[in-house]
Amino acid sequence: MNFPALVEAFDDQFAASLVGAPAVRVVRDNRLEAISGLKAEIQRRVATGDLLSLEIDTVGISSLAGKYAGDPTLAWICDEAYKLRDAEPSE
Repeated sequence: MNFPALVEAFDDQFAASLVGAPAVRVVRDNRLEAISGLKAEIQRRVATGDLLSLEIDTVGISSLAGKYAGDPTLAWICDEAYKLRDAEPSE
C-alpha cells in the first residue's frame, strides 16, 4: 500500500504526517527518523485495522467503459449509424 505523506521542518525537528489525516503524525530530530516513525505508525494502524484502503466503485459515465464491448447490439447500432452517415449528401 502507498500512502501520501508530508514531511516538514518543525521547531528544529521534522514532522511527518499522513496527508488527509493530521492526527497521524510523528515529530523526530531528523527527516529520516520522522519518515521512519510515520511508516511505523501507519503500519501499526494498518495492523490494528484502524487504517485501511478502500476501493470505491466508479460513478458516472466512465464506469460504462468496456461494459458492452462484447454486445452484438452495439456493433449493429454502430453499423447503422455509419450507413446513415455515409448516405448523407456531402457538402
